[in-house]
Amino acid sequence: MDATSPVGALLLCRSEPDAVRPVAHLLRERMLLAPAGDGWSVLVPEGTPWQDRRERGAGESAEPVDRVLGGWAAALAVGSTWPVLALWWDGDRAGYTLAGGFRRPVGYVWLADGTPVGEDEAMRTFAERLGLDPVPDVQALEALTRPDPQADARTRLRGLLAVLTRIGLTLPAGLDPGEPAAALTAGAGAGPEAERIAWAGWRDAVRVELDAVENSRMGPWMRGPRARALAGAQLAAGLPLALWGAGRRSGGWVFAGALLMAHGALGLAYDRIRGEGPDGA
Repeated sequence: MDATSPVGALLLCRSEPDAVRPVAHLLRERMLLAPAGDGWSVLVPEGTPWQDRRERGAGESAEPVDRVLGGWAAALAVGSTWPVLALWWDGDRAGYTLAGGFRRPVGYVWLADGTPVGEDEAMRTFAERLGLDPVPDVQALEALTRPDPQADARTRLRGLLAVLTRIGLTLPAGLDPGEPAAALTAGAGAGPEAERIAWAGWRDAVRVELDAVENSRMGPWMRGPRARALAGAQLAAGLPLALWGAGRRSGGWVFAGALLMAHGALGLAYDRIRGEGPDGA
């Protein structure tokens, strides 16, 4: 890469697309989502909020691509239980940011000619958080932190991805570090399993999130026969408990009974409303 190189970015999530989809909606950005190997997904931004100010119009400011991607990775990781790796590049530098939960993100940067400018400790932390092998994988990562006149920033990113193939990552065809955003979008969109993620308002975002929860292990307790049985049991237990507490003038037991009844009523109402929706039986 050189000073005229295009700007681009990828978000690699260590989870299946079904788990990534509801969280990605909350970024409120247009993206393409596709599987990226065993237990990995990739998000390809369709918009370019980091583009040059002259392209955005008067009065609009642009942020560096690394700052934008770091923010997105942190937002995705906080809203999930899996790590998110942001890869980015521009005419001057390239690098990555790894975010996971509420832990401090870790990252590394190379200049366009491949010169390392990050901290060696970042690579070891990166390997530890992703569960990489502490010997061969760490050695391969540390090689990326040493001077190499034959390796530019694009080669460094490819080397990083090569290490991640050992834990299941396989990028779809057409997603190559150093390519412009438009080429990445075209490459991702050509895949048969790619899908478009677009913000459609809070109502749809909540619906997507509920769909994700219903399809998880908690699903049977939110909707369906088990959910109705649980709600009925809460109502059946709440009423006599509240009456018993009222007879003994115990506000605590009355509150507990009322809370059980409220949960039961809400559970039944939720099951009915969702059942009458377009996806319901």
